Amino acid sequence: MTLTVDSHATLSRLTTIGTGGRAAAFAQPRTLVELEEALSLAADRGLDVVAIGLGSNMLAADDGVDAFVVRLTGELTDVAATAGLLVAGGGATNAVCLHRARAAEFGGLEFACAIPGTAGGGVRMNAGAYGSDWSAILKRALVVTAGGSGWLTPAELGLSYRHSELRAGQVVARVEYGLRPRPEAEIRTQVADLVARRKATQPTTKRTFGSVWKNPPGELGAGRLLELCGLKEHRIGGAVVSPMHANFIENAGGATTADCLALMAESRRRAAEQFGVDLEHEVVLLGDIAIG
Repeated sequence: MTLTVDSHATLSRLTTIGTGGRAAAFAQPRTLVELEEALSLAADRGLDVVAIGLGSNMLAADDGVDAFVVRLTGELTDVAATAGLLVAGGGATNAVCLHRARAAEFGGLEFACAIPGTAGGGVRMNAGAYGSDWSAILKRALVVTAGGSGWLTPAELGLSYRHSELRAGQVVARVEYGLRPRPEAEIRTQVADLVARRKATQPTTKRTFGSVWKNPPGELGAGRLLELCGLKEHRIGGAVVSPMHANFIENAGGATTADCLALMAESRRRAAEQFGVDLEHEVVLLGDIAIG
């Protein structure tokens, strides 16, 4: 067996929010063969599979997660522009993908500069920002399971607002983006503008897991709605609702997942009480946890 499996990996060190207990198993496959091996091992052990990417958009149980966690590395993070397509490994960061697209003068991926994640993570949640999302740029994705692999189109993936039909045991190993020709200078200008806007409105220098809630129907986004509920700077334990943007929870020091869940429960309660809105969480909950 070429794959190294770690049974002592702590999710607080693997997630951007910095909370969470131990994973039942953790591996960093470098090739498709190693990824298939990891998924086969997970199936043999009766464990769900979690592809963790950069660890954003995830909140893991303080008591640990009974799952086989994988982080794609090696050739599964490669990115290349060829024949009008940008081809990326599922573990490729959005920053690297955008850099390669810009160098090839491929436009359409600029919005991803606001998303601190990976190509595979973008597919799994149909990530989006600034009026675009993965469904607008994805041609197809190579999805691997313990039983084999196959290419799926956006329609087959069931992409909708911050959602796909991918389930545990399915990992995005490779992504093909269908982008359009655009001068490098234009790409640079737009990305610089979007990065500046993000830094001005979001806590980019703090430990967060990204957006907490999906935007509800209507004119008010989740952040503005929660701001009107008076939740900015509301704190429980080491977790605090960001004073910059109320749809972010910051680890202000020593936060636990339980702290974050308590803040989320209070946010949901106030949104329902003051606006009659039932907020739906965007962050993925890992392990035996729920919002109270």
